[in-house]
Amino acid sequence: MGENPGSGRMRADARRNRERLVTAASAVIAEAGADASLEEIARRACVGSATLHRHFPSREMLLEAVLRERVEVLCARADDLLSAPNAGAALLMWLRDVVAHAATARGLGPALMGYESDPEFSPHAMIREAARRLVERAGDEGSIASGVAVDDVLQLANGISLATESLPDPAQRAEALIGLAANGLLRRADDK
Repeated sequence: MGENPGSGRMRADARRNRERLVTAASAVIAEAGADASLEEIARRACVGSATLHRHFPSREMLLEAVLRERVEVLCARADDLLSAPNAGAALLMWLRDVVAHAATARGLGPALMGYESDPEFSPHAMIREAARRLVERAGDEGSIASGVAVDDVLQLANGISLATESLPDPAQRAEALIGLAANGLLRRADDK
């Protein structure tokens, strides 16, 4: 018995459709929030509603896929930055990515509260571990103040994200605020 010659292609097509759905959902959620229209997501992915529901039987499953993809990208970025020559600059680059992600998530996290289809997937734990390694490296290098903790850095990023998520251009405003926080509010004696 041979395999159906089209079965490999069908799996590849299904995989591409799923990827297009997640990409479209990410964009639509950034614009309209976690309650975004599923029909609009399917339309932007160039698939039918039935295809969307075959891949993601519930809104929560689609939102989780979007969140998972974003978290995995942020964690991979942190891994890449661990080898950057300047640990402080690497931490700041990553924080900018985190804040931009969170500022455009538009209610993604709260929409998934209490929903756990995959108990092994803990976005908070993954982000915290990525931040811990970058903060530790920047601390060892001496490029951040002593006593700065991972939770301090993540709370700062979260605060900036929350403060900007309802603004017209949340990512741009979040970028400005993370820059202000990184550079410090007060001028130092050597800056005068």
